[in-house]
Amino acid sequence: MIAPMTHPVWPLYDLQLRTSRLELRLPNEGEIAELCAVARAGIHPPGEMPFGVAWSTKPSPRFEREFIQWHWQQRADWTAEAWSLELAVFLDRRPIGSQSLLARQFTTFHAVHTGSWLGLGQQGRGFGKEMRGAVLTLAFEGLGAEVATTEAFLDNPASAGVSRSLGYLPNGAGSIAPEGVSRPTERFRLTRDIWAARPRPPVTVVGLEACRAMFGA
Repeated sequence: MIAPMTHPVWPLYDLQLRTSRLELRLPNEGEIAELCAVARAGIHPPGEMPFGVAWSTKPSPRFEREFIQWHWQQRADWTAEAWSLELAVFLDRRPIGSQSLLARQFTTFHAVHTGSWLGLGQQGRGFGKEMRGAVLTLAFEGLGAEVATTEAFLDNPASAGVSRSLGYLPNGAGSIAPEGVSRPTERFRLTRDIWAARPRPPVTVVGLEACRAMFGA
């Protein structure tokens, strides 16, 4: 869909992904603060750590300051050779989580990697699959990706379940130590052919043409 460009200097602000229930886009400064509040309210039960970096358990105000710095950093460091698209996920115009799509040397490898989180109150409603499906639509159908990968701890069956439900196949094992102790992970891989082999829920992508070159696509 072609839409008017309202941010010619940074057209990524005009990029929007819309599913039947959700909208994914870059958050503005106020929305980053709202998203931070969602994360601070809780993403996972105490004693668990589903992320490769233990950012969700940092104390205030370090948590809040590093949260907004992370979003600034992804935009400041963006190049066509190395990019990380950190989209806020909105339900009824309120942020409920975040969905990332990142790549290194996309022009050469045509491969992307995903990560995400949802506020505890929004988990178990199918949003994880819906928002991952949205960025995979952008990757495969919008940017021409050939491969998408993801990784989850063995004790995070919800994330692995989303991957399997979307058609990812097992792609080996790994380990990450977010809190200084190595923990086993499982890796998943989804190809363009597998993605295209089954019907997918519709996703409307708005504003891609103006920023396509920023992805190296």
